[in-house]
Amino acid sequence: MNEIEYKFLVDSEKWCVINKPEGQLIVQGFIYNSKECVVRIRIKGDKGFLTIKGETVGITRKEFEYEIPLKDAEEIISSFTKKYIRKVRYEIPQGKHTWEVDVFEGPLEGLILAELEVESEDEQFELPEWVTENVSHDPNYYNAVLIEKN
Repeated sequence: MNEIEYKFLVDSEKWCVINKPEGQLIVQGFIYNSKECVVRIRIKGDKGFLTIKGETVGITRKEFEYEIPLKDAEEIISSFTKKYIRKVRYEIPQGKHTWEVDVFEGPLEGLILAELEVESEDEQFELPEWVTENVSHDPNYYNAVLIEKN
């Protein structure tokens, strides 16, 4: 299955004053991390996920995600990952889309990224007032790269 995703930086001052739902803590680590393939373990709330992502071409890449038992996800992160990312995710509906806004913690504190998955690369969508720069083509904002800053 293909993932087509835009990434934008978020203006922290505007983000702080908007009305938003309660966020959900995400903890994730990487078992394998290369340009061609990423294997990620994620705990989101009380669920665990195993995700495999392929190389990005434009803003599209193959993605396969599977729910796994929470205890397994916790054990895999503690046993097989050296570093992990902590962030709080907010899901913000806008029109027919839902923006996922990640507020990073720890060494990445201060970074706020908004992601939007679309059906096709030419799909039109409205930008919220709190997004700024489009960083979709900048690999420095991939979680697999950000984790190296931890």
